[in-house]
Amino acid sequence: MEAISGEGTTESRPAWTIERVAEANLPTEFGLFRIIGYRSLTSDEEFVVLLKGVPSPHVPTLVRIHSQCLTGDVFHSIKCDCGPQLQRAMEKIAAAGLGVIVYQHQEGRGIGILNKIRAYALQDQGADTIEANVRLGFDVDARDYTQCVEILQELGLKKIRLMSNNPLKLAALQNAGLEVVERVPIELAPRAPSVNYLRTKKEKMGHLLSVV
Repeated sequence: MEAISGEGTTESRPAWTIERVAEANLPTEFGLFRIIGYRSLTSDEEFVVLLKGVPSPHVPTLVRIHSQCLTGDVFHSIKCDCGPQLQRAMEKIAAAGLGVIVYQHQEGRGIGILNKIRAYALQDQGADTIEANVRLGFDVDARDYTQCVEILQELGLKKIRLMSNNPLKLAALQNAGLEVVERVPIELAPRAPSVNYLRTKKEKMGHLLSVV
């Protein structure tokens, strides 16, 4: 069993709005991880963390904040790159021997799975991913990373090697006081159904992509 650092749980810790509930070993195709469950104290949201190695505030650590994508992560949709990104993150962490994935249940950039399917229907009619969300009355991106940051702090992390193409995630960690020592691109060759989706994220949302 891999030990978990207690450096983030001293008496002087901030008043977090998350709570660690349970943890166990999780053998995967990419090696053994520690799986940890958290819940929000201010909503009904739950979080899952995959941890490899022993976190330390002094060691720059690979981190991926991954928003739930049922269609991509579970059903292997190729409308997006979410599933392959999650797998690539697990591969990188396994190779490094140290890292954290925070899996947040904010499907469809925060609109939920049923509304995401409604957005897909609008995309079938020609809307892009941003236009679809807006037509349904939602923000372009309604996700909040505050509690993800708290989880990283609860784990004792201070120096982050962030695996992300999303500048909003980068800013969220930096604004919360974490030191992002490196942004690690996590890009994969796009397949035809995802090209317009990725191009929209690059051109309209500022995602740091070079493959489209």
